[in-house]
Amino acid sequence: MAQRTNMLERFRAAKQAEIADLARLASAGRMPAPLPGKRPSFCTALTRAEGIAVIAEYKRASPSKGVINLELTPGDVARAYARAGADCLSVLTEADHFQGDLEFLDRMRPTGLPMLRKDFLLDPLQVRRTAATPASALLLIARMFDDADGLATLLELAASFGIESVVEIFDRRDLTLARRAGARIIQVNNRDLDTLETSLDVSLSLIVERRPSELWISASGVTRPEDLVLLREAGFGAALVGTFLMQGGDPEAALKHLLGAVRPPADTIPGATR
Repeated sequence: MAQRTNMLERFRAAKQAEIADLARLASAGRMPAPLPGKRPSFCTALTRAEGIAVIAEYKRASPSKGVINLELTPGDVARAYARAGADCLSVLTEADHFQGDLEFLDRMRPTGLPMLRKDFLLDPLQVRRTAATPASALLLIARMFDDADGLATLLELAASFGIESVVEIFDRRDLTLARRAGARIIQVNNRDLDTLETSLDVSLSLIVERRPSELWISASGVTRPEDLVLLREAGFGAALVGTFLMQGGDPEAALKHLLGAVRPPADTIPGATR
């Protein structure tokens, strides 16, 4: 059984009302239908990136920082990230702790960049609801599942809708569970859930376990161009960055600053369309 922290249990409790609402919708036959058509590939966008891919996150608030920035709108931020050269977008949809909203996915869709729905997804009904949005991928936290079977059920359901799954881990025990469930995109969270401190050492200690068939993402704690260089050289295919990009009020400039160490500006790449 997974070892959960008090914080993850708080997040689990916060999602029960949402799951209950979805159950009522489903029983009444009013669950939104899956979005038709093919979604842009999250994994492909990351693997074709030059240097190391960056998943730029729309993050209004968090338990560790409180309010980060409520003034920047989802659409404006999505366009800013696209201009700066983001490979994918991460969209926080959790309302209670992160001031997110599911409709942010629709508002950020026009850039055409693949989007990751970042939330606390525990139940198949939440996956079905995600299928009605333009998300290309969703986040599943390994530690929030009792066993690999429960996680695998959501992985398989997401895949049936053409949605990729990013499975987040904090340690080797989580990695074992993720692999047993069939995860191929592994995200290492660098945040200590007890102290809320971040350290890239978490990523650096776990990346040695990466298999050639897996795509690894490092999340939380990237604040300098040198951090991207370090993660790239260690073997990470992508980094997810949110707080650093949002807190200064100019996400486009912040992302260009980070990317300057690992790739040329987007507007100087031949054929660039961003």
